[in-house]
Amino acid sequence: MKLFLIKLIDLFYFLFEGFMPLKTYRYAVCGGGNLVLDTILYYIFFHFIVAKQDIDMYFFVFSPHIASLFFVFPITFMTGFLLNKYITFEDSNLAAGVQFYRYLLVGCGALIISYGSMKFLVDGLQFFPTPSKILTIGVTIVYSYILQSRYSFKVG
Repeated sequence: MKLFLIKLIDLFYFLFEGFMPLKTYRYAVCGGGNLVLDTILYYIFFHFIVAKQDIDMYFFVFSPHIASLFFVFPITFMTGFLLNKYITFEDSNLAAGVQFYRYLLVGCGALIISYGSMKFLVDGLQFFPTPSKILTIGVTIVYSYILQSRYSFKVG
């Protein structure tokens, strides 16, 4: 499966090799795929599973856009970790447990950034939740790429 995905992803690298390193390209493709999955899942959770209703957790009430954010996170966290570990940063010599722990720290940071952005955009500025989620992705992509490449999957 890993080799199939790498070959499929690298099939179109020739379009980008003049201005983008292979690792950056793979990160963009894997991250883009995970982003599409995240956005689709967010939409499904917000509109159909949470059904635009507050979620009462007894001690805390989540608004539907924040509940959807937290429900989707574990799913795309795992797919993102696996894609980064086995496709993008396959040359990392860190132990898998160390990579996972570091990826979790960076992922939690991204979740905090997403949470703050969603609260600001949806609750503060009254934007629609799904477009607001898409806007927050731009910030978290830059944050995540820098920290994933220099910390979570650091080579050497």
